[in-house]
Amino acid sequence: MNLIRAARAGGMSHQFNRTILREYDIRGIVGDTLTEADAYALGRTYAALARDEGAKRIAVGRDGRTHSGMLEAALVRGLTEGGIHAVLTGMGPSPMLYFATYYLDVDGGIQVTGSHNPADYNGFKLLLKGRSVFGQEIQAIGRRAAAGDWSEGSGRTEEVDIREAYVARLIEGFSAEAYRVGWDAGNGAAGPILDMLVEHLPGQHHAIFTKVDGTFPNHHPDPTVEKNLDHLKALVADKGLDFGIAFDGDGDRIGAVDGKGRVIWGDQLLMILAVPVLQELPGSTLIADVKASQKFFDRVAELGGSPLMWKTGHSLIKSKMKETGAPLAGEMSGHIFFKHRWYGFDDALYAAVRLIEAVSQSGRTLTEIMDAMPKSVATPELRFQVDEVRKFAIVDEVRHRLASDGAKVDATDGVRVNTRDGWWLLRASNTQDVLVARAEAADQAGLDRLVAQIDDQLAKSGVERVEAVH
Repeated sequence: MNLIRAARAGGMSHQFNRTILREYDIRGIVGDTLTEADAYALGRTYAALARDEGAKRIAVGRDGRTHSGMLEAALVRGLTEGGIHAVLTGMGPSPMLYFATYYLDVDGGIQVTGSHNPADYNGFKLLLKGRSVFGQEIQAIGRRAAAGDWSEGSGRTEEVDIREAYVARLIEGFSAEAYRVGWDAGNGAAGPILDMLVEHLPGQHHAIFTKVDGTFPNHHPDPTVEKNLDHLKALVADKGLDFGIAFDGDGDRIGAVDGKGRVIWGDQLLMILAVPVLQELPGSTLIADVKASQKFFDRVAELGGSPLMWKTGHSLIKSKMKETGAPLAGEMSGHIFFKHRWYGFDDALYAAVRLIEAVSQSGRTLTEIMDAMPKSVATPELRFQVDEVRKFAIVDEVRHRLASDGAKVDATDGVRVNTRDGWWLLRASNTQDVLVARAEAADQAGLDRLVAQIDDQLAKSGVERVEAVH
């Protein structure tokens, strides 16, 4: 395709703040590191990239943040001026936009979303030709914008309402007993879809905070932080419900509690969801990220599956699923990816439907399933603030010291060390200037010894324990 380049025609270009070009998406603080001009420039740059690959139509959605409409409008202006036809799916969870890329006649999609970040954040998740745009491709977008390597055109816009089609697809093939379930949408973009979904599910459903409010007045919309589940725990306790399910700000992370109010963490959810998948697809590869419990990998093997530990990050997990043909994968952060009966992307609403099914097929309550879970003690995710330029170097230093000591190290993503007590992990965050650590042992004494090893390694690289924040 011979594109007329704006850089040659008018000298236009744009420099993004480098901090918003993340590993998995583009994200920053609105009015500070992320502006309306950035959204427009992204539209122009993405349009050129898409047209280079023969793309003509792109789906665009947005979450419920106060500035998402403004950013979406600027993005769409950039896309259309770059010659792309924008199909607007409106406000909804990120997975609904992902669904749109399969359901509609489009070549990719962009969701305007700040995900689970605080209310002043926003950003963009990018898809093109059946893949996530991440890593080096996002860095290339930055370089292309700076060079003004843009296409020219006059694309159109159209609005399409896919909410009913999305809900219908969520419950396609669904079969389960009736339960009494509590739901917390956290005033995020999944709320209106949740209200529609529960009308189609058997049982009694009590949903809170389903009204979209980008200021998040009730609690921060990240269900992987236990304090954000307090309202859900109270709802389950007050009404004597069977269990509760929560979503993050854009509906791609799931959290859950059982009838006793115990948090069901991401790897435990995967252990529950794995059972019916492996019954139907014996021997399949199931993937979890490096932060997941050893109990998950052991359980998958026990069920006759092939467990695979992989790097943290939804784009990285999705790529590995394609490579291995895995029907199910997940992360400790609550991203659950179903290829089995679904499309392979992370969708908390769909994971919730499959959780209800899995509990029903087990013949036990979710509380009974949790009672039978293998016991261990683990740290929460520990975060150590470090200089951005040092974070990967520190992990390398630790890896080299451990290798010199003859330790058993898995270097899939950072360092994961196995000892007689259990395991510990240290990795550099791809999205923040922090090191992330976690440890798991059979008992508290063993956990204390593991944490002491983390402290020792960090101290040798000049990082103090007092800098850790949960």
